[in-house]
Amino acid sequence: MKSRLLIAALVVFAASTTAALADVPAGYYATLNGKSGQALKNAIHELTKVRTVHNYGSLWYYFRQTDAMTGDAARVWDMYSDKTYFFTSNGSGATSGMNKEHSLPKSWWGGGNESEGYFAYTDLNHLYPSDAEANMAKSNYPLGEVETTRFDNGVSKVGTPIAGQGGGSTIVFEPDARYKGDFARTYFYMAACYQDYTWKYKYMYSEDNWLTLTPWSIDLLLRWAREDPVSDKEVARNEAVYRCQNNRNPFIDNPELMEYIWGERAGEVFNVDSTPIDDGPAEIITPTNSMTFDLGQVALGRSTSITIPVKGHNLTNNVGLMLYRYDKDLFSLSVSEIDRAIANSPNGYPLTVTYTPDTLGVHRTRLVFYDGGWGEGSFGISLMAECLEVPELSTPVVLDPLEVTDSSYIATWEPAIEQVDYYVVNRTIYDLQHKVLDSESFTTDDASQTSMTFTDRKHGEIHTYTVQSYRLGYLSDPSARITIDLTGVSDIQADLPLAFIAGEGYVLVKCGTPLQQVRIYNMAGQQVKYMPVLENDTEIHLPTGIYVLTTASNRFPAKLIIH
Repeated sequence: MKSRLLIAALVVFAASTTAALADVPAGYYATLNGKSGQALKNAIHELTKVRTVHNYGSLWYYFRQTDAMTGDAARVWDMYSDKTYFFTSNGSGATSGMNKEHSLPKSWWGGGNESEGYFAYTDLNHLYPSDAEANMAKSNYPLGEVETTRFDNGVSKVGTPIAGQGGGSTIVFEPDARYKGDFARTYFYMAACYQDYTWKYKYMYSEDNWLTLTPWSIDLLLRWAREDPVSDKEVARNEAVYRCQNNRNPFIDNPELMEYIWGERAGEVFNVDSTPIDDGPAEIITPTNSMTFDLGQVALGRSTSITIPVKGHNLTNNVGLMLYRYDKDLFSLSVSEIDRAIANSPNGYPLTVTYTPDTLGVHRTRLVFYDGGWGEGSFGISLMAECLEVPELSTPVVLDPLEVTDSSYIATWEPAIEQVDYYVVNRTIYDLQHKVLDSESFTTDDASQTSMTFTDRKHGEIHTYTVQSYRLGYLSDPSARITIDLTGVSDIQADLPLAFIAGEGYVLVKCGTPLQQVRIYNMAGQQVKYMPVLENDTEIHLPTGIYVLTTASNRFPAKLIIH
């Protein structure tokens, strides 16, 4: 924000800068100027993909900034229902009944906790607080217009789509007219920012061409965006997201941009910023003054990190960095100085901040930026994190799956008796000869979700799954294993003869009796380890990855995940 971000004293931060945040930083969109078609979309991708990636567990802290109801900072703005929800006083969540909702379902790109998928998994530009009932009804269905309704709470509708919509799905989700433009511009952002993803479900997105969106979804989203223009709510949220994660939704700042890529002006040259990128004073574009970054919670003995993109404009000196006051010794930086050429580049410098606590409690410090060639003064951002005791996790209790059909079922389990972050559902699919066809882990959005719907069951398959709870980097023991064969639920294995406790680079084996002829295979089907006898409390050390373990006595193979 040009010179308005600069302050003379090291620890004095001007409150008046907040009012200036309604303006897009000069030069922010300069890389889009003069481009058209695919080159324009590529430029949006390069601009938006550089951001701060937050810990998923800390997102409720940021929701207080991005999704508070206008005029009532304590109330959650829910685009999925008209129910009244409030943020908790400590910022850790909302009153019971809310989820963190991926408006673009995470299952479409295959999940969240993989290193690549984690970027989309934690992106506030498409994450919204949602009424849990509406979220469950919405499931992973595409957007669309409902013809026959199966769920309607007055704001969200779910049901069969009108002709020509759905992209192969027989069910769609239709938001309220007040928010259709919001969702459309969110989906435009995701189609550009994550255009390099491979899409597992291709209802609306596909990597088959550079447009990313499918023809029917382009028509729908353009119409919704035109009929529901950018609102004050979207503008305010876009500013808040920018302050949280250092990137913006270009389709909110420049609503006409959608027409240049998918709409009536496709192929025309786009220009938004008349300020030449080489003009103007030396400044830091991101992060902006007085931002606060929450590194989330971590268990004692562990550490956590975030990466903050530092992007400058016309910097003539290297940028100095310093941690200042409070608990600064518990935080560390990847560098103490950033080369001005890298900071001035389109992607900026990825500064890593690490929190390594040695005491319990909430800890804070200041990260100060100085020099850089902007004259006298400095500016800073706040860092915070919390250290907690190592969690003790009980084994989840699985329940009978619901609505078991030839093609789908709903896995269910009881809520954990202790605080957890989310649940992991470990599913394995076999053919009738008990050969493993697929093995994958799925995560819930948060701990309030105690069911997961699977709609990809095929004839001739046997499905098994277990559930684990996750908290602060630790996984519980797996639950009893549920088996669904051709006749339905054939077995709930109450006393597992084999279970694993995950460690760093190994798993600890728990078994009631010694197991014979143990073979471990990697996901390519190659045997990587053989043990004539496997005893209780044996540690199995393997490279990071997913493996399948077989024994002479177990009915089904078991899955090993080495972190």
